[in-house]
Amino acid sequence: MKNTSIPSNFPPPETSATQKWWALLGVGLGLLMFTLDSSIVNLALPTLVKTFNTTFATIQWVVVSYLLIVTVLVLGAARLGDMFGKKRLYLWGLILFTIASLLCGLASSVEWLIAFRALQGLGGLCISALAAAIATEVFPASERGKTLGIIGATVSLGICLGPTLGGLLIGIAGWRLIFFVNIPIGILASFIIVKFVPQDAIANNAQRFDALGSAIIAISLLSFTFSMTQGQIESFTSIKTLSLLAIAVLSFAAFLFLEARINQPMLDLKMFKNREFSLSLLMGFLVLFAITGVIFILPFFLEIVLHYPTQKVGLLLGFFPVLIGIVAPFSGSMSDRFSPRIISLVGLVLMFSSCLLMSTFDAQLKELVYIAWIAPLGIGFGMFQSPNNSAIMGSVPKERLGIASGLLSLSRTLGQTVALPLMGAMFAGLTLSNAHLAQNSQVTAAPPTALVYGLQGTFRFAALILLIAAGLAVVVWKMEQKSRPNYE
Repeated sequence: MKNTSIPSNFPPPETSATQKWWALLGVGLGLLMFTLDSSIVNLALPTLVKTFNTTFATIQWVVVSYLLIVTVLVLGAARLGDMFGKKRLYLWGLILFTIASLLCGLASSVEWLIAFRALQGLGGLCISALAAAIATEVFPASERGKTLGIIGATVSLGICLGPTLGGLLIGIAGWRLIFFVNIPIGILASFIIVKFVPQDAIANNAQRFDALGSAIIAISLLSFTFSMTQGQIESFTSIKTLSLLAIAVLSFAAFLFLEARINQPMLDLKMFKNREFSLSLLMGFLVLFAITGVIFILPFFLEIVLHYPTQKVGLLLGFFPVLIGIVAPFSGSMSDRFSPRIISLVGLVLMFSSCLLMSTFDAQLKELVYIAWIAPLGIGFGMFQSPNNSAIMGSVPKERLGIASGLLSLSRTLGQTVALPLMGAMFAGLTLSNAHLAQNSQVTAAPPTALVYGLQGTFRFAALILLIAAGLAVVVWKMEQKSRPNYE
């Protein structure tokens, strides 16, 4: 298939070598703040339950309200970025996120905290949706892989620093400090964005925003997200869960019908005629699905089966994102010189192998074996992420960079949203079945042997998902090999 949509004329000529690195620093600081805040807040939930004298079900909305806003509105934000300027919208998102962080730190009740977290999500979705688009536009195509590798490393750094920094800040001055820490970062990042990020070369204000399409896809994503949450509370076969899924499917079908028939759609479906673009997004979704499930289950194994203290578990879990942060920039640079598909495929094979090795974990596991078996997962993800993101962002025209970045963000968010309930349900089902306990029993009440059985089965399923992703990578690589003569 001949690909004619690869952008060729960016960055703008006025973007100097110094300016583009300052611009990347500003974008990176915003993204670091966005990812850091998510992981810090998760750590603070037990403290917040005690502080506000509330229930665990209620305090989950401190996280859920944030994720819902980001997931539901990310495509709309990406489209607005293409229409009115990515720099302008990213900056407003950064300012709103910073102000909302201040309000979260000053919240006097759990209800106000949930509301301010939703406001924070409104700012954060602009950061998440447009970071990769701005970085792609500022740097030349020859440095795209390296640039997106640095973006990927920044995300991993935020995830890695969250638990450690969160525990330190809460210990020093209480939970409010985890929100206040965003304020100086946000101010500095805003100043850099204003001064060094160039105005978008393409910002067509004559375009119309597809409000109806945005509303319909919001209903679809909202229903899907609630169905995943409801599936955990009741079951995935309950009437309420199935009804929400039906609404999600029907509204998504209505969205596709509408987008195919209007002149200025929010999501140009012609983008998906590029099969390399579509399959790369699917691979990103599958990888995040598998990785999220693995990282979600590991703490149960380390704490309950191996009886490691919380601090040690945090250090062992931090080994994974540290490896991603180290490898991602190098794999991004390599993808600028060599085939990104080969590098991604090697990364997928490493992740597949790591999941198979980790499926042999048992109660006699030694720390060095844990590190040796999980290392290929971090290295492989670092090798896969940057080249795959580079291929996605490089396969769309410049005026669609914003929506491509939004779709990239959405594939990550959906991968996490789907993986947590489904992989969690699989782990719980296998564990309770092996322990001969009722399906509504607490997983933590199961004996260690049953937890090991549940972990092994779930990790084998994660390996299968990664094997499917590797198969797709081979298909995409062969498609690109066939289309290569068309460029000559």
